[in-house]
Amino acid sequence: MTSLADIRKSYERAELDESASHADPLQQFQQWLDEAMQSQLPEPTAMTLATVSSDLRPSTRVVLLKGCDARGLVWFTNYDSRKGQELAGNPCAALQFHWVELERVVRIEGRVEKVADHESDAYYRSRPLDSRIGAWASPQSQVIPSRTVLVTNAAKYGAQFLLQPPRPPHWGGYRLVPDRWEFWQGRKSRLHDRLRYRRDGARDESSAWVRERLAP
Repeated sequence: MTSLADIRKSYERAELDESASHADPLQQFQQWLDEAMQSQLPEPTAMTLATVSSDLRPSTRVVLLKGCDARGLVWFTNYDSRKGQELAGNPCAALQFHWVELERVVRIEGRVEKVADHESDAYYRSRPLDSRIGAWASPQSQVIPSRTVLVTNAAKYGAQFLLQPPRPPHWGGYRLVPDRWEFWQGRKSRLHDRLRYRRDGARDESSAWVRERLAP
């Protein structure tokens, strides 16, 4: 059996230089996201979401990016889930993308807010019918005795709503409004490139971005 301590990989695919990076982190992110999608990576929009509970216990899970613009990064979920409850108590969170094949990581930190109802409604209507029913059927993060609960709930709500299930009141979107970005490009000899962007002004969304290099 191979020892975990002996596993090695040399990162030599690309580099990230200040002169070649965008001054705006959103543009840099969109470029990298486009390249990840064009490379046909598995689940290029998958991102790890980290939240913190009221007792300061951190937790992570993977969600899918469903929107990205100057306002922030959007995903959709059950508001009553563990992450929803933790965000209600502490609206600060962090996101991370790891595109293994491109030897890249993007980290984003900021405050989180719910998206407008009309945005959640529009995305909900765009989902496959089974997924819309699933939003009703799953009491996300709650203990259930068996999978039978989910199957039974799905059948019940499917019969109730037929082809037009409304968006559940406990389900919708969140938007993380970034105040810090970090772009990591793997490099040889573990001398990785790390560029951080932060607001030049405490959480002032109108202030300029400061770009700076971090030691790996």
